[in-house]
Amino acid sequence: METIEQLNQPIKVLLVDDHEMVRIGLAAVLDTEDGIEVVGEASNGLDGIRLAQAYRPDVVLMDLVMDGMDGVETTAKLLELYPECKVIVLTSYLDDSKLYPVIEAGAFSYLLKTSRATEIADAIRAAARGQSVLESQVAAKMMNRFRQPKQQEQTPLHEELTEREMDVLKRVAQGRSNQEIADELFIGIKTVKFHITNIFHKLEVDDRTQAAIYALKQGIAD
Repeated sequence: METIEQLNQPIKVLLVDDHEMVRIGLAAVLDTEDGIEVVGEASNGLDGIRLAQAYRPDVVLMDLVMDGMDGVETTAKLLELYPECKVIVLTSYLDDSKLYPVIEAGAFSYLLKTSRATEIADAIRAAARGQSVLESQVAAKMMNRFRQPKQQEQTPLHEELTEREMDVLKRVAQGRSNQEIADELFIGIKTVKFHITNIFHKLEVDDRTQAAIYALKQGIAD
């Protein structure tokens, strides 16, 4: 599957943030970046979903704390309507009550508003290539959350996976959507969902984030 960059098209970006000056600043900076085009700005979640349906952005920069529909609910609803979109959380918050729910809702990357402009632009380009970017503090918190005590002589759980389930797990860890996995492995999306359900059961995890972290810890995500 060709990436946006390979098709030589600008990466369409939608800004969703309730602070006007933040949106103005981001738009001004991103409009100077080659290959990135800001197609719209929304001050709340409902407008963000409406504009996403109108402009079909490749990437959405999503604030977390907004009046009405917050970033977690907006992310979940947006991805339900437009699963190909990549949501990059851009926030000032690192507390668990906001971090984990938005990751579980499908957020692709997580950055802090203290990030440099070049880091945000690089994260947008990475998302367009299907590569997630996590703020180092976020990655550390997630690893600590899912780290389990080692057990002596325990057989790794992933040894129970079939070859096809391993193929699917690797792609989940690489941030691929169900449709992208189906396209790459030449299988139906229902088959992908079936494999993912089996993977969750065999790895004793509850969601894609935990499965991806397991794969990264075991060195099987390449």
